[in-house]
Amino acid sequence: MKGFWIMLSQMNVTVRYGYGPVFEEQPVDTIYPEESPEAKITLNCRARANPPATYKWKLNNMEIDLNEEGSHYSLVGGNLVINNPIKTKHEGNYSCLASNMYGALISQVGSVQFGYLDLFSSEERETVKVKEGQGAVLLCAPPPHHPAELSFRWILNEFPTFIPLDKRRFVSQSNGNLYISKVDSISKSVFSNYIPLMPQAERPIRKYPADLNVKFPDTTALVGQNITLECFALGNPVPEIHWKKLDGPMPNHEIRMAGAHLHLYNVQFEDGGTYRCEAVNSRGKDYHTARLSVEAFPEWVEHINSIEKDLNSEYTMSCIATGKPKPHIRWLKNGELLDRKEMRFSSLTFDDSGMYQCIAENHHGVIYANAELRVFACAPTFEHNPVKRVLAAKNGRVVIECRPKAAPKPTFSWSKDTELLSNSTRVFIWEDGSLEILNVTRADEGRYTCFAENDRGKANSTGSLLVTESTKITLAPSNADVKVGENAWMQCAALHDPSLDITFIWSLDGRNGSSNGELLIKNAQLKHAGRYTCTAQTPVDNITASAHLVVRGPPGAPGGVRVINKTDKSVTLQWSRGADNHSPISKYTIQYRNSFSKDVWKNATTSPADVEGNAETSTVKDLFPWTEYEFRVIATNTLGTGEPSSPSPKEKTLEFLWWRPRTFGGGGGTSRELTITWTPVQPQYYYGPNFGYIVAFRPQDDYQWRRVIVADPQANRYVHKESSIPPLTQFQVKVKAFNSKGEGPYSLTAIIYSAQDAPSEAPVNVNGRALSATEAIVWWLPLSQSNIDGYQVKYWRNQEDSEGGAQRVVVPGKENHTRLEGMKPDSSYLIEIRGYNSAGYGPPSEHLQVHTKKPPPSRPPTILGTKLKGQSVNIAWEHVEPLDNEASIDGYKVLYRQQGSSTGTLYTTSRRYIDLPLHDGDYVVEVRAHTEGGDGAVAKIKISGNSFTDYHSDEETIYEKI
Repeated sequence: MKGFWIMLSQMNVTVRYGYGPVFEEQPVDTIYPEESPEAKITLNCRARANPPATYKWKLNNMEIDLNEEGSHYSLVGGNLVINNPIKTKHEGNYSCLASNMYGALISQVGSVQFGYLDLFSSEERETVKVKEGQGAVLLCAPPPHHPAELSFRWILNEFPTFIPLDKRRFVSQSNGNLYISKVDSISKSVFSNYIPLMPQAERPIRKYPADLNVKFPDTTALVGQNITLECFALGNPVPEIHWKKLDGPMPNHEIRMAGAHLHLYNVQFEDGGTYRCEAVNSRGKDYHTARLSVEAFPEWVEHINSIEKDLNSEYTMSCIATGKPKPHIRWLKNGELLDRKEMRFSSLTFDDSGMYQCIAENHHGVIYANAELRVFACAPTFEHNPVKRVLAAKNGRVVIECRPKAAPKPTFSWSKDTELLSNSTRVFIWEDGSLEILNVTRADEGRYTCFAENDRGKANSTGSLLVTESTKITLAPSNADVKVGENAWMQCAALHDPSLDITFIWSLDGRNGSSNGELLIKNAQLKHAGRYTCTAQTPVDNITASAHLVVRGPPGAPGGVRVINKTDKSVTLQWSRGADNHSPISKYTIQYRNSFSKDVWKNATTSPADVEGNAETSTVKDLFPWTEYEFRVIATNTLGTGEPSSPSPKEKTLEFLWWRPRTFGGGGGTSRELTITWTPVQPQYYYGPNFGYIVAFRPQDDYQWRRVIVADPQANRYVHKESSIPPLTQFQVKVKAFNSKGEGPYSLTAIIYSAQDAPSEAPVNVNGRALSATEAIVWWLPLSQSNIDGYQVKYWRNQEDSEGGAQRVVVPGKENHTRLEGMKPDSSYLIEIRGYNSAGYGPPSEHLQVHTKKPPPSRPPTILGTKLKGQSVNIAWEHVEPLDNEASIDGYKVLYRQQGSSTGTLYTTSRRYIDLPLHDGDYVVEVRAHTEGGDGAVAKIKISGNSFTDYHSDEETIYEKI
């Protein structure tokens, strides 16, 4: 027969089937880097087959001629090797064809693409200038590349100083641009030219509303993927970014990059919808919405499998795939496309044998299902499945199977001993050949023979039937009634045929569990209640008996909790009763939570105060107006308190208005300004939408109030600017709140003053001098004006620094001198002084020039040694010779301190030695040169009074350099 191998081994004859190809390795998508040192590409293909498969390859559905002269292709086993690949010749889609005598299969497609990342353009990048406090965008303009995915980082000043990302700075991974919300003073990689960013100083720094510059587009994700949506805003103060899903709850997610990234994990179809990012700061807000669509790679619901079918039989191959968009199904036989939508065979022939493939494809991908169909014919044979010996219980039912291997399907007949059987009210011969006997008796015992015959031949097989006693329940389980936590006990016993083993199986409402004839339920819970069935089972038959267990306990959770009426401070709830668990419900407890309770459930105040057990509605009072709440209901009976209900849908109470501003004041500010301040209202007290403030003010001697609307609910001040306002003018001011419901009451009237003028005079008689290489002192004549809060002293190097990078010192108004620190040695500095107050800075003084001293020696003295002299120790050192750019030596400073202490006795000397008193314990001596530019590098030596005592008579040199 087709498809069989015949193998003879001594006296035994073995029949072994061959089979068609089954893929174990298939080609995959490959990206070949253009700079790859390995000048070849290998595409894998390996199939298990008997006899072994042979292989062919196709490029873009055209067969590859492996023997063509000058070909870059070679075949290693089933693998295709491309030597010295060339983009124009070898880029494309490859597939492998594996075949043997039973048929052929074509592999999945593996693409070959050439990867590259070009260099950035060498053109100079233009300087980006931006005012302090404003946002900035630096464009990346990535070079040509493949594949599309790139990772972007930015460098500040020089490599490898990468810019850290935070809520103020953001790098989009979609276009590479660097976004700075607020500018302050300040496997292959390629680098662009630097882009100079120059902050432009602006005083005072202006505030700017949130402005979204990075907005995620409408996006498509695949089921199971992780996906990141990007949003980033410019603005000052730095905006906060918040995310929400408009048409449902937020899925499993993580907020990254200080809010700029919304990362969704393991995306599912229900995660699709409209998402919004909102950027908010004290100056305003901006938002953006876009859709996330979720689609899916094809996936098999049902697919073909290898099978043997009888000649002339009916057969339908079935392949069903899900995916979004819906996949298209194609069929192949032996690697060739079939022009058929379904594979239905009404009468199989040998020619229908072969290797079949169904392919499901949408624009996200393609999946393959492969199977071998083998059509066969043979005479009936019971060699591998003879009729068996069967046991049957008396008065029961038995089926004796007859399953010969045969094709086409044979006809069947049966005999008992020598009697030919036919269908009757008790005996039936099934279409598949099985024999069924009902109401079995002892007379049915005997030998049974099944006869099978088709057009290829006939065969028979004989088995036997043995009848046993039927099983009977002698002790059935009894109904039981217990409370939660108590034990329950059930028993079961049965009579059975002594030649058979018996087991008892207990089940609860159809769920099985093994046991013996006794069942003990310890610490019974509500879940243990139900119908318990005992099954007494032997290898031949079984019988069952049942009983009910009632478990009484706390009530179940109420259902359907919802708000049916609401006011500004109360809601009326309705719910449906849960299970009372066989003990009447005595009362209900109602709980609530809102965004201000941080997800903590709190007991609600209700009317009436006690909610009776027969109630299904209740009013919750003492709520905040215009606040979103969730509610849940908990039932209680004499046996305890049950689980809470599911939360109700969120409901917002109605708006209301009664707030009166508190902590109210103002004053100060810059010249010609009136500054009015108040404590902003917390969101839970807005009591309605469109919340804001109305500010009213008038000069003390005026009758007309001026009103201004401040729409920002988080605002805490209003600044009125008017060039005609005299300094320190007395004003009456008051503030009230409003929302969509109306306006609230005004606050109490307060008296505040407009801003004073900035100082109009510049400090004079400015003098100063250098104290050392790094310090100077400066003094001036105090300003005569009474509105001086203090002075700003600014200093910078005349040649090396710009005025914009100057150091600054602030001095209180009562002082007229200060010390300047952190200066560079041997440098010429310009010094400028201004008076200031809350209205701003006055004019600058004339510049004073001061030159700092040369630096002290950078080399420490070299300590020559120590010698004991009575009760003192002599320490000597070499003279330090300063370098040309260092200050000359005026003398030396010696610090004598106990080890571990930072303070001690300081000595000065012009000599190169010193005598120090000797003490018990360990001491440290520090020696350094002293110059007009300061103190030089230090040399240290450790001395020990105990060690000197040991060597006193010999006057030894005892020391330890540090």
